[in-house]
Amino acid sequence: MDVMTRPRIMGIVNVTPDSFSDGGRYDSVDLAVKHALSLHDQGADILDVGGESTRPGAAQVDAAEEALRVVPVIMALRGEERKRDLTLTLSVDTRKAAVARQAVLAGADIWNDVSALSFDEASPDMAAQLGCDVILMHVRGMPETMQDNPRYQDVLMEVCDYLNARAQIAMAAGVEKHKITLDPGIGFGKTLEHNLALIRHLDDIKALGYPVLMGVSRKSFIDRIDGSKADDRLGGSLAAALYSVSKGADILRVHDVVETVQALAVWSEIHDHS
Repeated sequence: MDVMTRPRIMGIVNVTPDSFSDGGRYDSVDLAVKHALSLHDQGADILDVGGESTRPGAAQVDAAEEALRVVPVIMALRGEERKRDLTLTLSVDTRKAAVARQAVLAGADIWNDVSALSFDEASPDMAAQLGCDVILMHVRGMPETMQDNPRYQDVLMEVCDYLNARAQIAMAAGVEKHKITLDPGIGFGKTLEHNLALIRHLDDIKALGYPVLMGVSRKSFIDRIDGSKADDRLGGSLAAALYSVSKGADILRVHDVVETVQALAVWSEIHDHS
């Protein structure tokens, strides 16, 4: 059997007061930078800095406020990189073109957009202008209302069609194909059954021809299975992550980096020598 290429681990750095799992824990520059560096030391390949919660029911944050949250963290991380002789890959998690511009100019390598460059009409052109890698995620509706009875005729087909269309729009604006990654948006406008169908058939999304990111960490679909609170979903997160890797996931976006790295190491040893 071919040796599996280990997926990259994206560590979550929420500089927000209201994110669903760790909101308020790292809502200062010093705390966020310390947390991000800790995730890097634990094995995170990418650090994803976000200043606006997109959990179900979350309210929108003004672009200026969001930039004030994330840009100083990105700048400080680049400073620590030079000081400590590190190599960091930084991502900004935002729907807004103005925030992405400031973040990339401050040192972000990747624009991770839960709206797939659709929230802001300037986003496709901005992504092309910035020349950064982009992550395009599927979401049905807005965070405020996305979990209000989401419905699909065929969730897999609709998610694939949407992501493919958004990738085409990005490329038409000038984003190079090799800079695009797709994310099916687990938990974003989807029921338990929708989420499980997308995880089971992740290989169909991978077949669109782009790398795929999976964000299953501590998501509420685990609660629908066993009733667990956000901070008690490590086991479910690892199970979903490993299944996603078996279906071709290239990036895992996680809260629990060291545990995910260990789980992948053991899984890979078993897989590669079977």
